[in-house]
Formats: sequence, C-alpha cells, structure tokens
Amino acid sequence: MIPNRTSAPVSTEYNTENMNATGTMNVEQIYTGCLAQGAYYIESDGEAAIIDPLRETAPYIERAKAHGTRIKYVLETHFHADFVSGHLDLARKTGATIVYGPNATTAFDAHIAKDGEELKLGKVTIQVIHTPGHTMESTCYLLIGIDGKPHSLFTGDTLFIGDVGRPDLAQKAGTLTQEDLAGHLYDSLHNKVMPLPDDVIVYPAHGAGSACGKNMSKETFDTLGNQKRVNYALKAASREQFIREVTDGLLPPPAYFPQNVAMNKGVIPSVDTVTERGLRALAPDQFERTAEAEGALVLDTRGAQTFKDGFVPRSINIGLKGDFAPWVGSMIPDVRQPLLIVADPGTEEEVVMRLARVGYDNVHGYLDGGISAWRSSGRPTDSIESITAPELAARLAKGPLHIVDVRKDGEWETERVQGAKHASLQFINDHLDVFSKNGPNYIHCAGGYRSMVAASLMKARGFHNVIDVAGGFNAIKNTGIPLTDPVCRMD
Repeated sequence: MIPNRTSAPVSTEYNTENMNATGTMNVEQIYTGCLAQGAYYIESDGEAAIIDPLRETAPYIERAKAHGTRIKYVLETHFHADFVSGHLDLARKTGATIVYGPNATTAFDAHIAKDGEELKLGKVTIQVIHTPGHTMESTCYLLIGIDGKPHSLFTGDTLFIGDVGRPDLAQKAGTLTQEDLAGHLYDSLHNKVMPLPDDVIVYPAHGAGSACGKNMSKETFDTLGNQKRVNYALKAASREQFIREVTDGLLPPPAYFPQNVAMNKGVIPSVDTVTERGLRALAPDQFERTAEAEGALVLDTRGAQTFKDGFVPRSINIGLKGDFAPWVGSMIPDVRQPLLIVADPGTEEEVVMRLARVGYDNVHGYLDGGISAWRSSGRPTDSIESITAPELAARLAKGPLHIVDVRKDGEWETERVQGAKHASLQFINDHLDVFSKNGPNYIHCAGGYRSMVAASLMKARGFHNVIDVAGGFNAIKNTGIPLTDPVCRMD
C-alpha cells in the first residue's frame, strides 16, 4: 500500500531504521502543489544533496543550516521544461557542485556524471543511472545506504507514480521522434529501473496535475514493486505496446516549456535580482506610465469573484489560489513578456516568486494599494458580470443561450451542457471563432477558476459580451439544466 499523504505543499521526513547515530540518513520531500513538483533534500553525516530544486533557495539552505549540514551536491535529473531550477543560485550561495547525467551540455560549470558513477554523501552513496527517454540526458539517482542496499530511487520525469514521462518534449527534427524517445524510455525502464529491488522507494519529480505526464497519481511516492503491479506503462506486454500507449493521447505541451528548457541550460539572473525588481511598489500614475513605456500586460492575481467587481481595464485574471504558475505559462506564451501585477495586499512577494519559478522574470512592479488605490486615483475600472448556476438555468428557461465550456477535452467529452460550445482554455486562442461577437457568451469551467481566466482574456480582446458562470459545471449539475449522457472514460 502507498502511505497516506497530506495535501500539498508538504514536507515529509523519513529516517532509515538501520542507520546508527553517526550515520543517520534523512530524506525529505519538498512538494509544491502549484507545480505538482517534488524536490528532495538528502542528508548524511553533515553533508546534503538537493535534487531538482525550485528557483527559490531558502527552503534548502535553511534546512541545511538548521541541521548543521553542508550542501555538497545539486543533482538535476534533466533539463526541466515546466519550471526553472534553482541550481545556479544554490551553487553560488553554498559552493555545491551541480551534477547532470550523460549527454547534458550546459553554459555553466557542472559535473557531467558517467552512467554508474557513484557520488559519496556522508556515509551513504548516490549512484548515477542514465535513463534516456523523457529527454536524452534524463538520469535517475539511486540512494544506497551504509549497508550497501538500495534504499530509494529519485526518478525525475522518467518514472512517475502511475505513469512515465512524456516522450515528446525532446524531439529533434530529422533525428528523434516521440516514438524514438518512447523506445529509449522503454529500454531505460526495463534495463535500468525495473531490475532494482521491489522495496526501493520511487520518488518522482511530479504528481497529478503536472503537464509532464498524462496519468499521474495523486500519491507522490510508492515502492517500485507496487508500480510494477499497477503502472500501466510498466505492465505493457511489449516494446511496441509501450510506445503506443505512452504516446497516445498526448496534448501539446504549454508554450513556455521550450523557453524554460533554454533557461535551465543557460546562465540566468539570480532569483534575488528578479524578486527585487518585481517587488517595486508603484503608485497608480507610475503603474500606468510603466505599462505604457514597457508594453506591459497587467496580470491580476486576485480571486475570480473579487476580480469581477472591478479591475484595471484589459487586465488578465489568473488567480493565485489555483494552479497559478502553469496557467500563466499557458496563457502568456512568451516568458519575456513585461508584466505588472495587481494582487491582494500582502501576496505580492508570493506572486513574484511563483512567476519566477516558471521563468517569468520580467515583472516591473505591482500596484501599490491594489485596486482600491487605482479607484481612489479616479482612474476607470472594468467589470465582468458573473451569475450563479440557478440564474443560468432561469435564463435558459426563457430561450437558448450561447454557452461556452472551457474545460479540458476529457472533461467535455465525459459530460456537458446540451447545446454548449467548447473551447478548452489551454488552447483558447485556436478557438476564438467559438465565441459570439453579438449575443452574450456564458462561460463556464468546472468550478469557476478557469472561466474567469477565459472571460478576462476575451474581454481584453474586445469581447465585452462575456458572462461568467460562478461555480461552473459542478454547480450546473445541480440545477436541472439538460446535460448529455455521462460517458465513462478509461483514462
């Protein structure tokens, strides 16, 4: 059985029972729910290694300081696409050695390890296991205790709980296809990972909600033996079946993914520099001048039902209390886009840091005093009508409405409002023709987060006839509005 877990973000500490007082091994998972990402802190006998750190360094440095340890290694499983790593800042601040597996090429000093190479950490050993497939440099790290027995495997995006890494991100025109990469992944799993003992604990880089896989479990660790029993990809009867199954149904990755890969390969500014600029408090007149001078997009991170009542015209709403960073990456395709922030007072630092995690470093400040200061300055605000699901039902009873469902394809195919149109939020730019330029567009998602993102985007594009349905499809189902027959999906 997989151990019970609390909700993310979570830090869970494990201690191996067979370690003596001078050889204690500590493994800590630092899980960030917004990105569904797991970083790892491993320590033994005064030395620590960090695996796949996020951009901010404080969580790792503070742990090491509290435990009286020295960070010796920053271990990267691959060049991440969905977030910008904190490897450079950690190395600068601690003197740690950055380690990548074979085939990695970097613009900074790093140790490119050999397959099978052993790294000493205190009284334990970390073995480098090259596992190409998700990317060609993808590498797992096997933690071996002082008894010489494998303890845990840090799999990056090679093996998830319930899934494996998508094999389409490292394609190269004319040389590598997603099928080629899937074949490499099969070989890596079957030759390098699956032969390990069943009691080895698998610690992946991501869980459910990440765009790096399609079938990930909400659990964030498991034993290898259990994964052999339940993971569809590991149960494939042949290499051909594996390739077919892991490439089937892959959605296009978010547009920011290649840009994050490039940032992780190169030399980037310190996160401290990024946050210092992003946390400039701007009075309304400064905010307005900066927007015009920089061509900045105004990103409003307040909750949907607060945003709707008044916002800076042409703002985009992506609420901080949701899957904020991934949706920013999907809705704002260029990480270099100048940004200005409107936020709930006191959340500005969190906003800037969560943007920096996915490479949006070009934040020029935030509106000091928030929307209240904007109003007090006499500047105009815009708003979006938001109605309840019962009100939608009442209006439907009087005649047909133009309803646009912005949920994912799978959600739409499972069950939907009869007669509704579909424009998945992630690919909304490809489906602008779904929206009516004349009558009102009633926009809903599952719970109300994505629908306001969509409504604000359409409003900024000149569609002023948008109406948000608060509570989304979850609320609509309780109203008696006619729905299609539910379809049971196997994926």
